[in-house]
Amino acid sequence: MGLLSDPNRRRALTSLLTRLNTPLCVLCYLAGVAWFMGLAFEPFTLRTYMSENAMGSTMVEERFTGGERALSAAREFAVHKKKAGGMPVEWLVQAMQSRGLEVYTQTFSRTLPFPDESKERYMVKGTNVYGILRAPRAPRTESLVLSAPCSPGTANNQAVGLLLSLAQYFRGQIYWAKDLIFLVNDHDLIGMEAWLEGYHDVNITGISAQPLQGRGGSIQAALSLELSSDVITSLDLVLEGLNGQLPNLDLTNLFYAFCQKTGILCTIQGKLQRNDWDTVAGYTHSVQTMLLMVLRQASGRPWGDHGLFLRYHIEAATVRGINSFRQYKTDITTVGKLLEGMYRKLNNLLERLHQSYFFYLLPSLSRFVSIGYYMPAFSLLALILLLRALDLWVQLSTPIAGLEDGTVEGEEVSGPGVLSLVTPVLISHLTGVALYILPVLSQHAAVQHFPVSETEAVVLTAITIYVAGLALPHNTHRVLSGEGTERGWRLLKLLGLLYLAVLLGCTALINFSLGFILALTQVPIAALITPHVPRLLCAGAMILLSPGCTLLLCLFLYQELQEAPLTLLEGWGLFLSAVSQGILDHHLYGSLLYPLLALFIFPCWLLLWNILFWK
Repeated sequence: MGLLSDPNRRRALTSLLTRLNTPLCVLCYLAGVAWFMGLAFEPFTLRTYMSENAMGSTMVEERFTGGERALSAAREFAVHKKKAGGMPVEWLVQAMQSRGLEVYTQTFSRTLPFPDESKERYMVKGTNVYGILRAPRAPRTESLVLSAPCSPGTANNQAVGLLLSLAQYFRGQIYWAKDLIFLVNDHDLIGMEAWLEGYHDVNITGISAQPLQGRGGSIQAALSLELSSDVITSLDLVLEGLNGQLPNLDLTNLFYAFCQKTGILCTIQGKLQRNDWDTVAGYTHSVQTMLLMVLRQASGRPWGDHGLFLRYHIEAATVRGINSFRQYKTDITTVGKLLEGMYRKLNNLLERLHQSYFFYLLPSLSRFVSIGYYMPAFSLLALILLLRALDLWVQLSTPIAGLEDGTVEGEEVSGPGVLSLVTPVLISHLTGVALYILPVLSQHAAVQHFPVSETEAVVLTAITIYVAGLALPHNTHRVLSGEGTERGWRLLKLLGLLYLAVLLGCTALINFSLGFILALTQVPIAALITPHVPRLLCAGAMILLSPGCTLLLCLFLYQELQEAPLTLLEGWGLFLSAVSQGILDHHLYGSLLYPLLALFIFPCWLLLWNILFWK
């Protein structure tokens, strides 16, 4: 405390920080990137372990043998689905009733804000079918969910068949202490959202759904099952949920433990675990797996039906069967045994999963990176903003050596008026509001005047506003106050630095991956930009690191990590699809990525763009 309370020492420390400001900023950026890349190195990670005592052992005897019944039910389901042209509601109701479940249905409808061309739907109507197996040995205050989406075509028929077979098998057991809910949801995420809102008696997204006639207890955990073949080579665990939420790590540990017990190959991000961590290939594999998780989490979209459960504090994951070229095959009976073991362990829970981590990264299923390990990487990047803000504050606080008449040539001592800062801030945020509101509102007018579809109108309007924003604010500080001043851009940059630091800090606390990616691209811009740098070169760099181009670069990186590289034309098409999907996810499920970028990150970037063209 003496260092800060002593004026001389405080002045010396401030002088040191300002004198070494640029080297410290460069060092912090390199250290932050190096720290993050080092997280995938196995000696720097922690081995996964079960924190919940009730699930600490896999010593249960799985007796499920209904694989053939599951395949038979899957084939029958496929026939009736094809005949009905969608969800075979009547057949599912009869099938669940014949297996001793309390069966209920829920109809729902949803009009999308604009057509979803990727799935060719606009007016969505469907029916969810679910059956409840009441707990015979408990007061029925808690429940577990096993769901399988009714997918178009031949996809996911085996998942529904296995769900029905497990329901029949579980019906004959007497050890259940929780209600078991078997759900077949229509129209994937929309149907799941309708069912969850009906179960919890809320209406968050404006979907029109019939109230549920039957409920179980409070849902403790859920698994969504996706199987589209009679045999599989591996099971992929999908964790990323809405707005980057993740389930409790113990659910991942439970899945991994039973995969080890049953001998099923298990993957995360579609990648098998390697044991050669001390080689370059092994480290590269871990980095790729971790980066895929970061990119998925940063997208903010639910990557499976489980992603919507997390909003209601229900630990959930999606188990996806993969049938690849590998010779090792696993039959559906073994998958059923794995699910039986997991649900028997979840049945032992006396309270919600809470003892393990909710914030983590996974370079593999057996190793994890906790929040205490990865947050320093972000903190080092955010520190750059504070260092630059301190440097600007010192410059603004230092009296300017004037001429004999007390003024500096071309500069007023009184500094800029408030309006010179309010105007660019206001116009930048109004541009962000237009980017958020106008694409959906103006789609019908655009369709009437241009030969485009509604979806194309929404995406092209968003891109037009985004590009037009580059031309709007860079001279707005002169609208009301005349010529800009040297002190004016410093004040505006100080405001922008602090604003960006708060934005990134809040984002990283909610979704670390998104905050880290934005920090990687926005911090160098904020730290280096001044009106005195080469404008053409810096303008190109700023556009390349703008939020829109960051999204495009992330798409290319994601496909490269998936070993499915894109051409420029394919990348542009995927970018347009990602923009429309991001807007749809916000309106349908409440994803926060699009409003965050449009209302906050893009206006903050425009403030920095304004500084570059300050005159």
